[in-house]
Amino acid sequence: MNLMVALALLLQEPPKEEKAEREGLLKDWELSAQVYAYRVREDRDYLQPTITADHDWLHLEGRYNYENHDTGSLWAGYNLSFGTDLKLELTPMIGVVFGQTAGIAPGLEASLTWNRFTLYVEYEYLFDTADHYDSYSYSWSELTFDPLEWLSVGLVVQRTRVYQTDWDSQRGFLARVFIKSLEITFCYFNPTEDPVYVLGLGIRF
Repeated sequence: MNLMVALALLLQEPPKEEKAEREGLLKDWELSAQVYAYRVREDRDYLQPTITADHDWLHLEGRYNYENHDTGSLWAGYNLSFGTDLKLELTPMIGVVFGQTAGIAPGLEASLTWNRFTLYVEYEYLFDTADHYDSYSYSWSELTFDPLEWLSVGLVVQRTRVYQTDWDSQRGFLARVFIKSLEITFCYFNPTEDPVYVLGLGIRF
């Protein structure tokens, strides 16, 4: 009987004040989750998920398969914002990389927005702790234009070591569709040779 009473108390709806306090704490956080599916010709296809959490100046992030296959990374950063019509957002970060590749990585996420144009840059330099000759710089850059509220199109450049192509920096085209809090991204890298197709799905809370 005592066990049944305890279970009933645990399942009981919390008081309105406590519930409102919990909801208020969650509203102070901005959360997002993304997963990119990579289709690589003559190489291994893979998924690359990323989860972020932002609270005022604090930025937290987790990635998998970003620096290498079967490799994760955890990040902490500081959010900065400048301007209104021409808006610059910067997030310097430091990350710990572990798994098949391990090391320490300083990084930066930045976006510059004016009117319907946005320049976004994601950069990190991985100091490989197992072999410093394997240290490497990773980047993802987008220049996009929003012809409609629900659509972005533009150019994308990526530098990665997760898979190998004839291109050191891969260039391609990007299209992104927004449906409320959901976004769907398609990228087409190396259109003339060694094509790589990327399909992304993201959600913001």
